[in-house]
Amino acid sequence: MKKSVEEDVFIPLYPKSTVEDKSSLRSKFQERRFWSAVKLLSNVVLWDGIVQEDKVRDLGLSKLLNRYLLLNILNTPLGLHNIGKCNKVVACLPERWFQDLKGGSTLPELLNFSQHLLQ
Repeated sequence: MKKSVEEDVFIPLYPKSTVEDKSSLRSKFQERRFWSAVKLLSNVVLWDGIVQEDKVRDLGLSKLLNRYLLLNILNTPLGLHNIGKCNKVVACLPERWFQDLKGGSTLPELLNFSQHLLQ
């Protein structure tokens, strides 16, 4: 899993003006790479309970979400498309990780993502 996250994930960052045109080749390529990384996130998280939780959280959240996915989400214009991306990422996260949190708090690895959601 670590090798896949470190070597196989590539999401190019293009200027917002380039990706706003959803029919452009750059935009389509970036979208395919984003959704591929979301699928990898969901697969990494499936190992929760089998592999040590801290390892799964490190790979899934610290490396995959914060290093790749969040940058793309922040570069996506605000609107329904951005909300859809955020919903898919949230759907990947196991509820068990949030059971012991107090109201209004989140996992440390999700602080930046949470701030984006609040905006």
